Amino acid sequence: MIIMITGGSGLVGRNISERLRDEGHEVLAPSHAELNLLSYDDVFRYMTSKNPEMVIHCAGKVGGIQANIREPVRFLIDNIDMGRNVIMAAFEAGIGKLLNFGSSCMYPRNADNPLKEEYILQGELEPTNEGYALAKITAQRLCSYIMKENKDYSYKTLMPCNLYGKYDKFDLAHAHMIPAAINKVHAAKMDRSIVTVWGTGKVKREFMYVGDLSDCVSHCIRNFKSMPEVLNAGIGRDFSINDYYRTVADVIGYKGEFVHDTTKPEGMKQKLVDTTLLNSFGWKSNVSLLQGIEETYKYYLTTIKG
Repeated sequence: MIIMITGGSGLVGRNISERLRDEGHEVLAPSHAELNLLSYDDVFRYMTSKNPEMVIHCAGKVGGIQANIREPVRFLIDNIDMGRNVIMAAFEAGIGKLLNFGSSCMYPRNADNPLKEEYILQGELEPTNEGYALAKITAQRLCSYIMKENKDYSYKTLMPCNLYGKYDKFDLAHAHMIPAAINKVHAAKMDRSIVTVWGTGKVKREFMYVGDLSDCVSHCIRNFKSMPEVLNAGIGRDFSINDYYRTVADVIGYKGEFVHDTTKPEGMKQKLVDTTLLNSFGWKSNVSLLQGIEETYKYYLTTIKG
């Protein structure tokens, strides 16, 4: 197929683009210079001129706790505008298939874990990333409404857990937890210094290696007709922040000390997505945490530090 991917220069978009090209698809992954997703007219013109058979919307303003707390307005408005523009332009252009990327941040902060797809909008959101979550919920609901009104359109939402891997951001101002940990632990090994962990380190998170996600997306495309309208994508288990730091330290060979700064926010106590529906759809994760961090550290050494 001819598949358009928004956010093609980011962590998710670049990995998915590589996978789909390897499988023989023609991938359109316009850069920001080629296409401004904040302009509906630009998006509509691009889609009608290129005529993709499917759109995968994974663009967004993303970041860790620090970035979300610092810029809540931009995380809300930019993500709402991008989601609305891409989804409505695809609809108006007559593109019948769209895979929208949501996030596990869409779930209520106090929902029971593991988080089932039907829990969306069933409670208060986590304040540290509320703007981002609201934008992602809006996009998911828009896809659902389009399908409700127009039976010939399949606009579905995949909701990954936290991701990491090749093409990730490692600078501490924008990085998520695992790439930030890799950066901090590597620097501490070089400097023979201590590593500071935000919070108690006891909260739990689920992280999936982005290569696993690319495989999941490939499965979704091959089986798009039977794909559920809203679907979690995760590994089915979680680890504490301390567990992640210990694994990163083992991979890097860091033997130093960890200290915890409990004045820093650490978000929800647990965020584990339910993979029952995903597994029944025919897909399971196959990359272990150790394997994923080893591959990510190799990328960090050769690309970021190389």
